Amino acid sequence: MVRTVGVEEELLLVDERSGDAQALSTAVLALAERRAEGDSVFESELHRQQVEFATEPRADTRELADEILRWRAEAARSAAKAGGAVVALATSPLPVSPTIGEGERYRWLADKFGLTTQEQLTCGCHVHVSVESDEEGVAVLDRIRPWLAVLLALSANSPFWQGQDTTYGSYRSRVWGRWPSSGPVEIFGSARHYHDEVQALVDTGVLRDKGMIYFDARLSHRYPTVEIRVADVCLEPADAALLATLARGLVETAARAWRAGDPPEPYGVGVLRMAGWQAGRSGLEGELLHPATMRPASGPDVLRALLAHVRDALEDSGDLAAAEEGIDQVLKRGTGARIQRDALARTGSLRDAVAECVTRTRG
Repeated sequence: MVRTVGVEEELLLVDERSGDAQALSTAVLALAERRAEGDSVFESELHRQQVEFATEPRADTRELADEILRWRAEAARSAAKAGGAVVALATSPLPVSPTIGEGERYRWLADKFGLTTQEQLTCGCHVHVSVESDEEGVAVLDRIRPWLAVLLALSANSPFWQGQDTTYGSYRSRVWGRWPSSGPVEIFGSARHYHDEVQALVDTGVLRDKGMIYFDARLSHRYPTVEIRVADVCLEPADAALLATLARGLVETAARAWRAGDPPEPYGVGVLRMAGWQAGRSGLEGELLHPATMRPASGPDVLRALLAHVRDALEDSGDLAAAEEGIDQVLKRGTGARIQRDALARTGSLRDAVAECVTRTRG
């Protein structure tokens, strides 16, 4: 049976004319709620300059791609009625003073973590892939660790921060890394060890609860899924669907390796941090660390190595041709980071670059 996959996307709310981030989430969510048939798929996020939506779990990635387009369009309509626009950018290119959202949880985060919380106006994409049990899920987490940085590079979509070019492809990943529970993790070996480690982190009192386990990939505390959290939100809807397709391929490939008795690669957390840093720095434009060797290799070569790694799983799910086409497209036009920089070079204006990205967000 084919595993289901779903995504949660965080979107930035901006003024359509100026491109400035706007604290419109309360109005946008209220409008979306009125338009919804049943429960709304939209939720608030840490800052009022962003909203989030979650798709249904899908076995067919074409249906998932259609749903991503649908909810991005619905978010755009609600934002327009509130006097703004939505854009799939992982950081605001223009200077912004973020506004913490309403609610006791967000106030707790602001009090506990201070400036770290204030600066977390970042938009990610979380991919949920179904697993049969926690034991299978932890076996998957242990085996996908070297490949997660490649997904970050593929999604890189945050080159600008407070009006400046950071020289990174994904500066969001650097900002997100300020949370104490973020980043790569050790090999757990069993579901019991995983849950013991999570509980030990919560018991320190530094974290509020298990919802603050911000690993690059984790067992979801709400669904029977592995939740891959490493990626920027993708500018192009097609790239979001590609990201989900490759993530499902990774999960299935890892589960098959576990059942076959193949051990995970024994890389330490330090080396994985280097891989994540390099992916955030380069995107697909420069070198990455190849998951098979942890030595430098070109971004396109490493992305194709990921495709080769999950090929059998993609063939069995019927996704191989679409994944090959999606990879060819992203290598030809570039990630969101390259698109943003190209727009700035062409127009000379970050505001115009944001306006172009608003259009691209809708597909």
